[in-house]
Amino acid sequence: MPPAGEIGEAPAAPCCSERADERKDVEEKSKRTRNTLAFSTQPSLQNSALHGDINITALVGNEQVNEDADNGDLPSYVSAFIEKEVGNDLKSLRKLDKLIEQMTENKMQLEEQVLTISSEIPKRIQSALKNAEESKQFLNQFMEQETHLFSSINSHLLTAQPWMEDLGAMIDQIEEIERHLAYLKWISQIEELSDNIQQYLMTNNVPEAASTLVYMAELDIKLQESSCTHLLAFMRATVKFWHKILKDKLTSDFEEILAQLHWPFITPPQSQTVGLSRPATAPEIYTNLETLFCQLLKLQTSDELLTEPKQLPEKYCLPASPSVILPLQIMLTPLQKRFRYHFRGNRQTNVISKPEWYLAQVLMWIGNHTQFLDEKIQPILDKVGTSVNARLEFSRGLMMLVLEKLAADIPCLLYDDNLFCHLVDEVLLFERELHSVYGYPGTFANCMHILSEETCFQRWLTVERKFALQKMDSMLSSEAAWISQYKDITDVDEMKVPDCAETFMTLLLVITDRYKNLPTASRKLQFLELQKDLVDDFRIRLTQVMKEETRASLGFRYCAILNAVNYISTVLADWADNVFFLQLQQAALEVFAENNTLSKLQLGQLASMESSVFDDMINLLERLKHDMLTRQVDHVFREVKEAAKLYKKERWLSLPSQAEQAVMSLSSSACPLLLTLRDRSLQLEQQLCFSLFKIFWQMLVEKLDVYIYQEIILANHFNEGGAAQLQFDMTRNLFPLFSHYCKRPENYFKHVKEACIVLNLNVGSALLLKDVLQSASGKPATEALNEVGIYKLAQQDVEILLNLRTNWPNTGK
Repeated sequence: MPPAGEIGEAPAAPCCSERADERKDVEEKSKRTRNTLAFSTQPSLQNSALHGDINITALVGNEQVNEDADNGDLPSYVSAFIEKEVGNDLKSLRKLDKLIEQMTENKMQLEEQVLTISSEIPKRIQSALKNAEESKQFLNQFMEQETHLFSSINSHLLTAQPWMEDLGAMIDQIEEIERHLAYLKWISQIEELSDNIQQYLMTNNVPEAASTLVYMAELDIKLQESSCTHLLAFMRATVKFWHKILKDKLTSDFEEILAQLHWPFITPPQSQTVGLSRPATAPEIYTNLETLFCQLLKLQTSDELLTEPKQLPEKYCLPASPSVILPLQIMLTPLQKRFRYHFRGNRQTNVISKPEWYLAQVLMWIGNHTQFLDEKIQPILDKVGTSVNARLEFSRGLMMLVLEKLAADIPCLLYDDNLFCHLVDEVLLFERELHSVYGYPGTFANCMHILSEETCFQRWLTVERKFALQKMDSMLSSEAAWISQYKDITDVDEMKVPDCAETFMTLLLVITDRYKNLPTASRKLQFLELQKDLVDDFRIRLTQVMKEETRASLGFRYCAILNAVNYISTVLADWADNVFFLQLQQAALEVFAENNTLSKLQLGQLASMESSVFDDMINLLERLKHDMLTRQVDHVFREVKEAAKLYKKERWLSLPSQAEQAVMSLSSSACPLLLTLRDRSLQLEQQLCFSLFKIFWQMLVEKLDVYIYQEIILANHFNEGGAAQLQFDMTRNLFPLFSHYCKRPENYFKHVKEACIVLNLNVGSALLLKDVLQSASGKPATEALNEVGIYKLAQQDVEILLNLRTNWPNTGK
């Protein structure tokens, strides 16, 4: 397209004069259009820069023009506009008039917009300035008001200050009077309740008096946060006064009823009359019993408020527990008197060496009263709605007598091992019967808390260790130490456990039963460490005895020691899965984690149950067992090698073939070898338990297989007869020796079995196999070996065996 300035020029061809005039008019119009565009566009651009609401595209209607205008290149976008509207077609120049009119109209609109906006902006500025001035005036007014108000408030405060002081004093006086009034109201209420109780008692209305006392005791509890010490003392004294009167009255009546029921029951339940000797009055007695029992229960609150429960020293770490309910305290009183009379002071029944006397007496009392408590007292408690168990509450009250007695006696016999051990034994028997027969909960205070006191507990551990070691000495020195108690009973004697091992594990089991009811896990873990020490000590003793028997490793005692080691290891592995020891493992994990005594790996193994609390002991015992079995295997193997010397020297090259013999028979030189194996296997089968003997013969067979293969087969050459004789000796005589212990004994002689296969292949198959092995390797060779039954031996071993054959044809390779 030609430049904008040359768009009206005539073409090179000649033309007429009319056309020339026409071109001149067009040129003038074009100039006017450019001038109009230039004039109308410039102010629009300027105003659009000032006012964003005037869009230059309204002028030219083209994105490119808009971009050119933004860039400030006015001639360019004018030329672009004309080119778009006119282009190369000269006929389109006729549109110029219309365009000029349109541009003129646009120019006028733009001028009007500019004038409008120019006139509005000053008005807005003036309005804003006016608003700012008004705001400033308002702010000044507010500041003046604030100053005035501030001075007024200060003046008012100064004026009101005396009034405030007078009013504060009056308020303090009012509050003081209110406190005095409240104080007097409390005193009045206490006196009113006290008068009510007095009136109820004068009219013999004991239930209402008891209920009023309960209310008074509750008020006493609410007042505990008050700082009015005199009021508290007055309230407490009033409660104490009426509580004593009511308690004495009800106790007296309750004891009369109990006396009519022949309480306490000294005789066993079978011979008890339980108040039924007078059938006519029995219902009335039980009704009165229930009435008095319920009334005494009402005094429980005030009794707990006034009575300090007897507590043993904190060193015994007894669990917190409420006082025994008041009616049962009264029922326990005659039994407590009897206990203190017989088992304290200089009475003949108070013998420090006979703890079983008072322990048995307490158990007897519990047993004698259980039926009455369950049938007569428990229904009353259930009717009242309390959760108290009469039998357990009664047992808890008697147990406190036992705990006090133990706490007093133990320091006197702490350093007499026999007396202390006897006391512990009797206490443990007492605890077992108390829990198992009478259902006494382990969460209640019991004798184990007394035995867990630090000094007593350490003494218990020492004595336990001392007597356990003495027991170990006696069991190992016994004549029957290495003899099984069940040797004549085949079904029971599968483990062939010697008496010393069984006695030792029984000892450990007894120790577990003795400490399993200890109240804290830390005490149980200390006993567990004692058990582990005893196991290790017993292992060392077994090792010492074993070393004395090393020269006779196939002897009876050596085998008994091995059975003992295996039995202890097996039992400990079973115990590791016991719930009790799993709980101890968890407790030990927490202790180790707190003390950082184990690595993260060991802690993880304990936490995931991959290891157990007995793992260290089991590993040591398994190592000892393996060493002893290895020694036995080596001993038998030496004998076998000695017996196989003649068999090694057999003339395998010159033996007759199978066709030349009527019947194949065992090589005479193999007899000593087989006899030795048979005799030793039978001997150890009788002396070792099944699991140990299985390990033994498998270890022996593994060594024997390699020995025959390396020392006999690879050390000789075989003709056809020699190979057949070797196979007959092995498959028909050696292998069947172990058929009693497994179904396919040949699978344990893989080297020998496969060597016999290679040596006894017919000549054609042997030649073919030899060619394959020489020409191939890897998978083809393996497949060829598998076809003839060779899985264990390597390709090179088979080639060596083929070269040991002498029965190759003369024309063969």
